[in-house]
Amino acid sequence: MWWRASVTPLGPVLLRLCDDGPDVEVTAWGEGCRWALDQVPRLLGCHDEADFHPSHPLLKALVRRHPSLRVGATDLVCESLLPAVIEQKVTGAEAFRSIARLTRRYGQPAPGPARVVGHPADGMVLPLTAAQWAAVPSWEYLTAGVEQKRSATVVAAARRASALERVTQRPDPDSALRSLPGIGPWTAARVRQQALGDPDAWSIGDYHVPRAISFALCGEELDDDGCAELLEPFAGHRYRVELLLAHGGDRRERRGPRRSLPTHLP
Repeated sequence: MWWRASVTPLGPVLLRLCDDGPDVEVTAWGEGCRWALDQVPRLLGCHDEADFHPSHPLLKALVRRHPSLRVGATDLVCESLLPAVIEQKVTGAEAFRSIARLTRRYGQPAPGPARVVGHPADGMVLPLTAAQWAAVPSWEYLTAGVEQKRSATVVAAARRASALERVTQRPDPDSALRSLPGIGPWTAARVRQQALGDPDAWSIGDYHVPRAISFALCGEELDDDGCAELLEPFAGHRYRVELLLAHGGDRRERRGPRRSLPTHLP
């Protein structure tokens, strides 16, 4: 069972998705019910044809092991873009801590059972809207561990929310996203992965992903350029390759202590 809180173009919604054999049972609460229920097939990746038949032996094995892997799409650009900016240049743990702090402070409770004490969805909060991100005071970003450069990018992008949501209609959404100051290839790829369900939007510029992909495919850790060249034969499915390898292809040995996260304010 999965619970998902979101703010749709028609208003807030809380979704419950239950895996029932070959089917998924979906229940929705809130003003955005109709939009969210109509969008569920894309959320679950039904638009993704997945016509992928790699010759690489590891990928062939992973395709057989995960035949139903699909790339889903939320169709909500700002919901993906603005948190992705906060994830820039820091560890995932730091970014998620910052996002959670700001969401808990400024977000609204999700509808339906999220407001029922003791319910499994009790306490769920809606993701911040673009207007809410833009209204967060600068000192609150700092208190949450987000320095001025990232917070300024969040606010600038949030103020262009209406135009950004139309990115899904453009033939080249990557260029449209990267035309914004502070939005590079990694952040644009995150939006294409999550909001647009693009199976080719691999995580270029990520700290770990290029090395993990290249080691799995050729036994050597390569940089972004080397990994891009290695992935070229899989054009159209490069993010699918990344997902498949994340499900069982990273065989690198891990050595050394984990990085200590900062505990001070910027």
